[in-house]
Amino acid sequence: MSRSSSTRSAAALAEPTPEGPMVKVADVRRSYGTGPAAVHALRGVSFEIGRGELVALKGRSGSGKTTLLNLVGGLDSPDQGTITVDGTDLAGLGENGLLALRRDRVGFIFQSFGLIPILTAAENVGVPMRLRKADPREREERVALLLAMVGLADHAEQRPGELSGGQQQRVAIARALANRPALLIADEPTGQLDAETGLAVMELLRAVVRGEGVTALVATHDAQLLGLADRVLELSDGEIIEH
Repeated sequence: MSRSSSTRSAAALAEPTPEGPMVKVADVRRSYGTGPAAVHALRGVSFEIGRGELVALKGRSGSGKTTLLNLVGGLDSPDQGTITVDGTDLAGLGENGLLALRRDRVGFIFQSFGLIPILTAAENVGVPMRLRKADPREREERVALLLAMVGLADHAEQRPGELSGGQQQRVAIARALANRPALLIADEPTGQLDAETGLAVMELLRAVVRGEGVTALVATHDAQLLGLADRVLELSDGEIIEH
């Protein structure tokens, strides 16, 4: 990438639009492979997510949920269509711009937790702020606040292997919030948890959306968890059905 294009990407990302939807997806298509064997994961998907909404995304296995989350989070690019996040058209960002988007304005929560085994809970939560080169005092204060928010203030010095699955996912949620993202993207965040723990984690996500003022897009197949969302989008045959 040229220096000028990198500068344009950074400049575009630096000035998010405070009005309008947090996420706007318009006629997005994504296929894998070519010819008769091609898999059409998304077929002209369009929807919007308002600021401060908790939106659940459901669909059977292989319906394209993860593909859609990756596109909205800037981890992949569509074959066709446009995706706007916090006022920024992702197609207008270069590699550096997408990296900045994922670091500063989008928080990711995964089914597998994704914690670093050798780091403590506090150190895991602080990783995104270290990457941003945040002031150490600011980082320590933010980590303490987030661990308290997810109910793990007393577990700051424990490593992932010393925590239950539910506790590990709470650490992952705290880490996703470290850099004060505008958007949280969660891919089956309760998939490895029992029903009771999964419900508690989903309730925490709902509280975080309200308390931190963020927007969340959460993929889940659990009917009980869907009931906690403000709105449900269903992927069926590569298209969106809104409930």
